[in-house]
Amino acid sequence: MTALDTGLLILRVVTGLTFAAHGFQKLFRGGRIAGTARWFDSMGMRPGRLHAYAAALSELGAGVLLALGLLTPLAAAAVIAVMIVAAWTSHRGNFFITANGWEYNLILAVVAFSVAVTGPGRYSIDHLIDWGVLRATGSGWTALIVAGVGIVGAAAQLVVFYRPATDE
Repeated sequence: MTALDTGLLILRVVTGLTFAAHGFQKLFRGGRIAGTARWFDSMGMRPGRLHAYAAALSELGAGVLLALGLLTPLAAAAVIAVMIVAAWTSHRGNFFITANGWEYNLILAVVAFSVAVTGPGRYSIDHLIDWGVLRATGSGWTALIVAGVGIVGAAAQLVVFYRPATDE
């Protein structure tokens, strides 16, 4: 057990479960999917119901995968994509979270990217399975691919679905 592996385990579990909790909350708490769908519609992510499910399931799934260290590059790319979309659609007016800014989105995306850069560590399912595709986890190429997939995925979603109301 190394300090790096222990640190990565703590970082992955806390960040992943926090991310998953946001998806769980969209599905089962507060306004649930119906309320989340209305919120997404109000900010221009249409159709809101589709994006409510997409966000909730992405957050829940990517969070659990990140916490487990399972399919870590996929989980990291999903976190990055979701956080870029959230930062752009809901938080771009300010930086600080106390002003509904995008700093929280930035932190989660950077943590996910950092785990892709280092790999999930020895205390991960990826390490135990050692599938061929996961051997590259922690390489510079993996990090670039993860960032690219996250950025391109977010951009595609915004281009296709983001239709904010215009003030006319």
